[in-house]
Amino acid sequence: MPELPEVNTFQRYFDQTALDQKIEQAQVHDDKIIRNMDGRSFAEALAGRTFTGSYRRGKYLFGNLDNGAHVQLHFGMTGDLKYYEAPEDQPKHERFVFLFENGYKLGFDCPRKFARIVYVEDLQQYIEDKQLGEDALQISLDDFLAQAEGKKSTLKGFLLNQKYLAGMGNLYVDEVCYQTRIHPASRVHAMPQEALERIHSKMQEVLQYAVEHNAYYKAYPKDWLWKWRDEEARAPDGTPVSIAKIGGRTTYYFVGYQKLFD
Repeated sequence: MPELPEVNTFQRYFDQTALDQKIEQAQVHDDKIIRNMDGRSFAEALAGRTFTGSYRRGKYLFGNLDNGAHVQLHFGMTGDLKYYEAPEDQPKHERFVFLFENGYKLGFDCPRKFARIVYVEDLQQYIEDKQLGEDALQISLDDFLAQAEGKKSTLKGFLLNQKYLAGMGNLYVDEVCYQTRIHPASRVHAMPQEALERIHSKMQEVLQYAVEHNAYYKAYPKDWLWKWRDEEARAPDGTPVSIAKIGGRTTYYFVGYQKLFD
């Protein structure tokens, strides 16, 4: 599932293609991924509207409409955007499309239909109802420490919990834990403030690097865990990789090399 950096890349594409263009009409081919209304109602709500901006909160992207409403795009496993003009360029699994007055279209492609599209009347209320925490790239150190205070969960479970901070996923959490040399099974309440500060700093450093490189994995540094993790991977001190379920997710870590706080 796309994590914060991947959705940030979607946001850039959306901004470059959709903003300030009047929607002549919206066509819905398959309304199963539109979660709070039928396809006809969605098309009617978007016809004649204009996207004036966008907002990303963690893994969620919102297109801001000129009437104050928003279209929430959650891409699931396979969601994607495609801006095109010629009919032959239409995505194979396009579920709906915005037709702009300039003759171009912005299609939403989703082969596996795991995406979630919602027409949002009140953005702040929606965020509160979804219990979305602060964005992982934006959350201040003080707010991060306040969220961590007294938490008895594992570090990995804490970082993955979208109620505490929004946007972190399995791969980036493992990367942050590896680069800070802190065991992902550490109990948050047992971690000293210095360790939590390192986690916060490294989290934002890793996310910022990924955002700046458009979540293009081949551009990530060679010494990142993502580049070489497998059953034969070893830490710089020679420690072999361990693989286990932590926080309900498959986790790669190095016993001893990453300090366990419990």
